[in-house]
Amino acid sequence: MTFKRPSLKGFAILALGALALAGFADHALAQDAAAAAPVPNKGDTAWMLVCSALVLMMSVPGLALFYGGLVRTKNMLSVLTQVFAIVSMIGIAWTLYGYSLAFSDGGSLTSYIGGFGKAFMHGVDATTTSTTFSNGVVIPELAYFVFQMTFAMITPALIIGAFAERIKFSAALLFCLLWATFVYFPVAHWVWYGAAPDDIANAAKALAAATTDAAKAEAQAKLDAITGATGWLYAAGALDFAGGTVVHINAGIAGLVGAIIVGKRVGYGKEIMAPHSLTMTMIGASLLWVGWFGFNAGSNLEANGGTALAFVNTMIATAAAAFSWLMVEWIFKGKPSLLGICSGAVAGLVAITPACGFSGLIGSLVLGLLVSPICLFFVSAVKNALGYDDALDVFGVHCIGGIFGALMTGILVNPDLGGTGIVDYTNFANNNAGTYDLVTQMIAQGKAVGATLLWSGVISAILYKIVDIVIGLRPTVDEEREGLDISDHGERAYNM
Repeated sequence: MTFKRPSLKGFAILALGALALAGFADHALAQDAAAAAPVPNKGDTAWMLVCSALVLMMSVPGLALFYGGLVRTKNMLSVLTQVFAIVSMIGIAWTLYGYSLAFSDGGSLTSYIGGFGKAFMHGVDATTTSTTFSNGVVIPELAYFVFQMTFAMITPALIIGAFAERIKFSAALLFCLLWATFVYFPVAHWVWYGAAPDDIANAAKALAAATTDAAKAEAQAKLDAITGATGWLYAAGALDFAGGTVVHINAGIAGLVGAIIVGKRVGYGKEIMAPHSLTMTMIGASLLWVGWFGFNAGSNLEANGGTALAFVNTMIATAAAAFSWLMVEWIFKGKPSLLGICSGAVAGLVAITPACGFSGLIGSLVLGLLVSPICLFFVSAVKNALGYDDALDVFGVHCIGGIFGALMTGILVNPDLGGTGIVDYTNFANNNAGTYDLVTQMIAQGKAVGATLLWSGVISAILYKIVDIVIGLRPTVDEEREGLDISDHGERAYNM
């Protein structure tokens, strides 16, 4: 048999065959990888987008109308404009750098702040995903981005209620931009930036499967690196389901500092400064209640039983707090007021925010009943005794309600009290069940409360002083007496 040298045509055929086989193999590998990668569920995606719209509704029109109704007629339009402008401005900042600082790896500083890896939305598009709190479940990263954007938008806007009717529009904008950058974004990173459940579980499985000392050491180091690349309060075990520390304590203490530094309204304590439209306030409070379901239930990042728990806890606690405030006020002041029941509803919403995904149903009822008398005491007795002019009670409701809710979260998460218990993703063999210890958990909650109060309080004071030096915080006395609607905006809320 004579061996014949392959022709060029034969080489071409062989080459094409090899390429086809290689392409088939690559396609098969790609199919396997695609099959292994979690795919967003359409229901979860739809739910998160709806929740984002609900939280936006909390800001405009909800918060704007709630605050606007509480000020005098001459300042109604100024409050509406401040809230709308702050929401819009922070949306821009969140897109450019805020999301990256809050929810990306910061390298050696990742315990305290994210980096700029996702600045200008680098690497974020319709194909990228974000993990949830369940193994193997993801949502589109854009859905997570916009949901968290709405949180960043409303939080600085909460602050302006403390010094309403007496701050220049330009000063309010500059302060809120600086505050979001140096306070909100870092605190959000501290509390909410955590490792993906699947990454933790896979590293724990690798550690369990290791058979040699060297392999165990390597696997342990990998697990430590994954669990350590988180915000420091997240790593400490602090629980904040939807923003008790990040949103309410954070904004509330900044509001108190601002009320003190900006100073009292002209005529405070001597002139009547009653709300001009409790009708508007009631509409705003109602919109806040409805929108808050997006705030709290959306923070589960999925549409499942945990979402229903957060939703129902929000309903129960708010109803309890609204009615509790009304009854206590009726007993001690002689009349049940619309302002009281609206204030109670907001206090209940604030308090249940950190606990809504962790508490049992009766726990949320107790939380709502208790928070209103505490907040009522601060907005009346404490404020009057100390003499600070927190115009719309941002500190008394948001900060105090947030502190109470954050601390109670550490108690109500207890499974013996109907709570959900602690999650431990390294315990993959036992459905991620963790070990609850009251003292350990309360220490973690105390750290989160204390760190937020200290950081936001101190940095806010510095930022107020900077703004005062650069452009000044207050309008002139004549401008304040005329009203900020005219002096700042040249418009009136109402034509009379």
